Order: sequence, then C-alpha cells, then structure tokens
Amino acid sequence: MNFKVKTWRCLLPILMLLQAAPLLAATYITPTEFVATSFSAQPEQGLIWLKAPEQAMAVKLFGHRYAGLRLRYWRTDERTAWILDEIGKERMITMGIVVDQDQISRVAILEYRESRGGEIRHPFFTQQFVGASMDSKQDLSNPIDGISGATLSVRAVTNASRFALYLHDLVLSQSAEAKAPFTSQDSAQNTYAPGR
Repeated sequence: MNFKVKTWRCLLPILMLLQAAPLLAATYITPTEFVATSFSAQPEQGLIWLKAPEQAMAVKLFGHRYAGLRLRYWRTDERTAWILDEIGKERMITMGIVVDQDQISRVAILEYRESRGGEIRHPFFTQQFVGASMDSKQDLSNPIDGISGATLSVRAVTNASRFALYLHDLVLSQSAEAKAPFTSQDSAQNTYAPGR
C-alpha cells in the first residue's frame, strides 16, 4: 500500500473528529437574551473584583480559584443576575443564575460544551434550584437530584449557584455599606489632621 494512502487513512478520522469538536458546543440562550428575560425593568450593570476573600470562597465552593479577575453582573433592587463559567468533566459550562432576595429564582444553561450530560439544561433539572438559599455551611437549602452520566455537570451548576448566592449577598452588603450615612462619631474619626 502506498505511504500517502496509509497516512490519509490514519489522519482522516482525526481530522473528522477535529471538525466535529465545535459541534459539541450547544448555545441555548445568549447572554443578552438571558439578562433581558430575567428582569422586568432595565437592570444596572455592575462589576465585582475577585480579590483574595472572594477567591478564597471560590476555592471553598469550587475547589479552585475562579478564572478571571472580575465578574460582571446585572441588578435591580434586590435582584441580581450572574453569568458564570465552570468546568464540567472536561469543558466549560456557561450558566446564568438569577438571585432574588437571597434565593435563586432562575438557573439557565446558556452554553454546554460537554459531549454528554446536556440534560442539565432542561427545566426538570434547573427548577430544583428555584427557591434555594445558602445555609451557614455554604450548602444549598434545596436537595439537588443528580443525573446519571452527568455527575460533574450537576456539581458544576450546584457550585456555581452557591457562588452566585455568595456574590449576591456580597454586592448587596457592599451597597448597603456605601449608602449608610455617616454618624457624628464617624465624622470625628475621619477628620483630616495635618501631621498625624
């Protein structure tokens, strides 16, 4: 057999797999659509920097630091929306999570890149998160049933939901601190004194 023919016989299956790889990614809803359908009024856009305390919580919830230095979020009053990425078994899953008054009100899988486990996008799975809050041990208050063959994807969505609840609480508490009025005692302590 000719060397060129042997080479093509070996390379052809590899090339076919490489071409099919992008087909594994499925986009179910765009980030713009997710945000638009998560709020009744136009939300404000915010940015949170993932400093050492936030990354420490990410390590606790995900088992690793969260990729990136900052996260964008959307907010109206006590409702926030987050678009988070977390690895399933081998590839990233992009999900949108809405938190309203310290409870999850919506989970949507925006893009799924794994070859198996895409069932997590269906309402029978995502509805389990609605109404969930985070307890003192940083666990979800709702029990989440797994899906056979998608254990790591289920874990990714669960951990991202916990992180969204944490970030929601952080953003609201920072906002409350920023709006808190100064007392006369605060003013006295913050007075500039040259030479000090």
